[in-house]
Amino acid sequence: MFAFSGEEALTYLAQHDHETVLILSDINMPGMSGLELLRHIKEKYMKPPPVVMMITAYGDAENFSKAKQLGADDFLTKPVDFNYLKEKFKI
Repeated sequence: MFAFSGEEALTYLAQHDHETVLILSDINMPGMSGLELLRHIKEKYMKPPPVVMMITAYGDAENFSKAKQLGADDFLTKPVDFNYLKEKFKI
C-alpha cells in the first residue's frame, strides 16, 4: 500500500493495523512530517508494532537522533538502495 501523506497512512493503519508489518516513511512529507507519523505509530500500534524505517535525503545526525528517539527501527538515505534493503530482511 502506498500512502501519499502521513494522515493517509494513519487512516490506513486504523483500518489494517494487524496487517501492516513494515512502514517505509520519508521524513519530509506534505502535511504531517514522517517524524510525526513515526510518533503516532509508536504510541498507538503496539501489538506488535510494525517495523518503521525512516527515509531521508539528508543523512544528518539531528534527523537520525530524533528518529531513533521516537522509536525508528532503521534509517535510510535517498536514493534508497533496494538491494541493500532486501539484504536487511534476509535471515
